[in-house]
Amino acid sequence: MIHITDAMIDSHVTAADAEAAMRDAFASFAAGDAAMQERIRTEAGGVKLSTLGAVIPAQGVTGAKVYTTIKGQFQFVILLFSTETGRPLASFDAGAITRLRTAACSVLAARHMARPESSVLGLFGAGVQGIQHAQQFALAFPLRRILVCDPYAPAGLAERLQALCNVDVAIAQPEQLVREADIVVTASRSTEPLFFGEWLKPGAFLAAVGSSLPHTRELDDTTLARAAAVVVEWRTQTLREAGDLVRAAEGAVDAGRIHELGDLVAGKVTLRSDADDILIYKAVGVGLQDVALAGLAYQRITAAGTAA
Repeated sequence: MIHITDAMIDSHVTAADAEAAMRDAFASFAAGDAAMQERIRTEAGGVKLSTLGAVIPAQGVTGAKVYTTIKGQFQFVILLFSTETGRPLASFDAGAITRLRTAACSVLAARHMARPESSVLGLFGAGVQGIQHAQQFALAFPLRRILVCDPYAPAGLAERLQALCNVDVAIAQPEQLVREADIVVTASRSTEPLFFGEWLKPGAFLAAVGSSLPHTRELDDTTLARAAAVVVEWRTQTLREAGDLVRAAEGAVDAGRIHELGDLVAGKVTLRSDADDILIYKAVGVGLQDVALAGLAYQRITAAGTAA
């Protein structure tokens, strides 16, 4: 068994690679050819241990991500096994995989849900995930401007992000950001809604990725009620974990408007019927993403002969 570091992932796996791996994995899941294990959280003394996993026979891999949460900080590890022999293949420092796969799935959803001409990205939260989302969306859409709202953003954040994305970046207040953005990404740790849904621009696409706990939410009921559809990674896990949906008022979002990403990728559903439709992708993070990208990384790195 080999060990694969975050630096090795960054050297061998691109954003395009990650998106392709997510597309294939979710299509496989939609066809019934892959399975996921729900996240299990165990906590004592302020220390939380979480596990989630997947089996992807078409890729020849199965595995699980295990991580700790201590004082709001995460440490990730993935273990990967062969579905042919059952033997362990690799362990991973999974920070890079988590960063890449989360944004790649948001972009994958956006390709099916956002208007292709979307040119303004609004970003709530400019941490690791926020920056990665900005970079991947700048590669996928003809962005001309990125608006950022983050009260904890360090000095020089706009200049740094502009250099990374090659797009004009400005700091904005919530109302300006939401009224102007064609694509809104919420990648915060907020426990309450970040903006009022009535501010949303007609035709906007939202990727809400910051909350995966049933008591926290980034979107309000008006946002959910205005949405023509909400796409989730996997109903089974999302409807248990996503506070945006768990805490929603009765009638804000009905079951008929909730769809799975695999069905969208597989062409089983088409969601944008009008240019003014508001569409939401609500992510909590599922094991299928981690195992699929770990499998791709293992193949790339072993083929290159650079594994530790």
